[in-house]
Amino acid sequence: MDQDLPGGARLIVGVDESPASRWALAWAIGAARLHRMALIAVHVSRAPMHPFPEALPVQHAIRAGEEARCNEVIAGVFDDVAGGLPADLTTAVVGRVGDPGYHLVDLAREGDLLVLGRGKRGVLSRLFLPSTSMYCARHAKTTVVIVRQPTPPDEPQLPGERTRRFWSRKHF
Repeated sequence: MDQDLPGGARLIVGVDESPASRWALAWAIGAARLHRMALIAVHVSRAPMHPFPEALPVQHAIRAGEEARCNEVIAGVFDDVAGGLPADLTTAVVGRVGDPGYHLVDLAREGDLLVLGRGKRGVLSRLFLPSTSMYCARHAKTTVVIVRQPTPPDEPQLPGERTRRFWSRKHF
């Protein structure tokens, strides 16, 4: 599967269904165009797998089904962000099953650029699921770019509303 990936400097972006991942993909498309790099979109499913897959004949079918679902997720995110795969870029789609951090670091080689999104996570999520972006930042042998999901701007103040400022002087 990896022999089908483009050579030279590549931009590898981790894609999932989160808003932060969409921001990372948009950033990666722009950077790939700017630096004329091949874009490789990767989605890794955390589906539970048996430790000895050859022991269960069903395991191969489960893996194939999950990898096909990974490709559907990537296609959906590309549709949302860019209206489909960009025609002006060399693009590859990779679906894997297992630990996302491990597979992303495994795909990235020296000279590549690894792009990941980082959103807001709750306490339980941080406790039970390790951070993929932090794993990649610690273990990757290439440059890692972590794109944070922007916070929405504050609601605009309506012209009729006035907030009270306790620290300002009153003008009479």
